[in-house]
Amino acid sequence: MNRRGILAGAAAAGLATPAIAQGRIEWRMVTSWPRNLPGTGSQANKIAERIGILSGGRISVRVFAAGEVVPAFGVFDAVSQGTVDLYHATPHFWFSRSRAASIIGSFPFGLMTTELTAWLRNAGGQAMWDELYARFNLKPFLCGNSGPQWTGFFRRELTTPDDLRGLRFRAGGLVGGMYQRLGASVVQMPVGEVFQALQSGNIDAAEFAGPWADGPLGFGRVARFYYRPCGQEPSASLETVVNKAKFDALPDDLKAAVRFACESFNEESVAEWDHFNPLALKQIVETQNVQVRSIPEPIVRAMAEAAAAFIRELREDPDALNRRIIESYIAYRQGAVDYVAEAYAPVHAARAMVRWA
Repeated sequence: MNRRGILAGAAAAGLATPAIAQGRIEWRMVTSWPRNLPGTGSQANKIAERIGILSGGRISVRVFAAGEVVPAFGVFDAVSQGTVDLYHATPHFWFSRSRAASIIGSFPFGLMTTELTAWLRNAGGQAMWDELYARFNLKPFLCGNSGPQWTGFFRRELTTPDDLRGLRFRAGGLVGGMYQRLGASVVQMPVGEVFQALQSGNIDAAEFAGPWADGPLGFGRVARFYYRPCGQEPSASLETVVNKAKFDALPDDLKAAVRFACESFNEESVAEWDHFNPLALKQIVETQNVQVRSIPEPIVRAMAEAAAAFIRELREDPDALNRRIIESYIAYRQGAVDYVAEAYAPVHAARAMVRWA
């Protein structure tokens, strides 16, 4: 799939209210992604289809890519206001509304994929997330996770933390806040605009997700150095969010259909990223001639220090609910870090010693 085909969107649709005919509800889903972009756009399509199947066809969901109805970063407000019915994006885009919302999406040196799911499902995270989004007339569902995100594509090689100073870097959410503390000039822009910005030299580097989504966007054709994951984003969750008033108006069986469509897709999403990322990485290296690099340890340490300073700032949030979410996240993260050191780290180390032909 070529980049030009991915970025081509359908014509913008009108904003009429959802139709209800012969017992069928017609919903419109807006997304923050280019149409059919692997890993985000493609998964939004699958969730829409699954809602239709599990509802027995009583809910029909039509998907619109970024810019077709509302801008990529306008989906939160559009669904909150009821202009459209639901969206697919990531919580880490919404740091201007609530940094606690953004931390559910991703935080540097934070929770990994299964840890985040465990916190949401078993440690009260989902209830707090529901309470937070209810302020905006929204009902959120976790519906995917990309796993450890790659640090990004850079036009020049990194050697020391000083290389980040003044770097014009497209970075999203709280990750951008970390880089600002390291002296970078952070730029927020929809992913569909990044290639042109890199090509023109308006930005020096960009991060998005991982090879499966990054490859088709073609960043490696203009930014040669592709840096592996480090502590920047141990995971990044994806969300499907429904206008709360419209969700609450559904009968119980259709509420369950929407919830199961999203929750059941979470596992499938993770499996897709784990399957397609290594295949896509090989293709990027072969077709875009990128050089894969590891972030030098001094930079990783500087990033960790910046993230620690940032989390101290977040703990002083004046809003009680935001503080409660952040404190719960921090406590759960520490328990997860301790257990990984006991159980998972030794397994990873031992497995790396063995290579099968």
